[in-house]
Amino acid sequence: MPFSTASGSRQGVRPFLKWAGGKRQLLGDLRRFVPAVVSAYHEPFLGSAALFFDLWKSGHLREIPCALGDANRDLIGVYRAVARDPDEVIAELRRLATLHARDGEPAYYQVRDRLFNPGRRQHEAAGLDSYPPALAAMFIYLNRTGYNGLFRLNSSGDFNVPAGRYRNPGICDEKLLRSVSAVLGSERVTLKVQPFTAVEAAARRGDFVYFDPPYAPLSPTASFTSYTAAAFSDEDQRTLQALVVRLARRGCSVVVSNSTAPVVRDLYESREAREAGLETHRIGARRAINSKASRRGLVEEFVISNVKPRN
Repeated sequence: MPFSTASGSRQGVRPFLKWAGGKRQLLGDLRRFVPAVVSAYHEPFLGSAALFFDLWKSGHLREIPCALGDANRDLIGVYRAVARDPDEVIAELRRLATLHARDGEPAYYQVRDRLFNPGRRQHEAAGLDSYPPALAAMFIYLNRTGYNGLFRLNSSGDFNVPAGRYRNPGICDEKLLRSVSAVLGSERVTLKVQPFTAVEAAARRGDFVYFDPPYAPLSPTASFTSYTAAAFSDEDQRTLQALVVRLARRGCSVVVSNSTAPVVRDLYESREAREAGLETHRIGARRAINSKASRRGLVEEFVISNVKPRN
């Protein structure tokens, strides 16, 4: 479907979750790599879904299937709950917003330790891929009021992010949640808990695949491994690169976001990657997730693609 500018209800669609490495600030750069014609859209590392929502809002994904996936069961569970039960999620979130306005930080720890973590353990034991509305609302509340919107689990599998310091956090954006529900509930959108490698069986020539994996650390002490319970290793980066090369050779339009770490540079500036039509492009991004304030700020990241960027 060719790129077009859309209006109407889609204008209100944007991420409702904070997420490590979210791409809202880089959408202008990423749009340059979106192909003019797309047969289907795949996003195996969904995260905050910033690019998906942006392309949906623009009309670029109109009338084509959109396959959204992530290995994070909690994340997909929340998205499914918002898609299926927006009224119930909003009602629960209103209650949590009222509690937070009254009690502040103690409310955060009460919800995290006495409600969310026990409820999450029960849900995980049942092996379900969709959160009930109350659990989804708690996830959104903790995301909006926790430190930097991080999702982190301890060795026992419990969410352990401390409270953030926000004077007036936006907890329940009812209009946004209803807009997101309308999009994620579309018959053209699928949400699956699955490894990123599953996209290989689904993607076809002419499809657009966007990969936004956990970034390779720029230094041995900079690794951020809280995206899922397991780390995303250098071996995972190599598996991803081999998959990207195969999809590019298949005729898919592929875009990858990643850090400029040596392992990423070596993988995507290799002869194999170049022969598949992949090129690395450096862009500037402002990042805030670092334990040392002096290391936060503007950094260079890679956009890797076989799509020739528009000026």
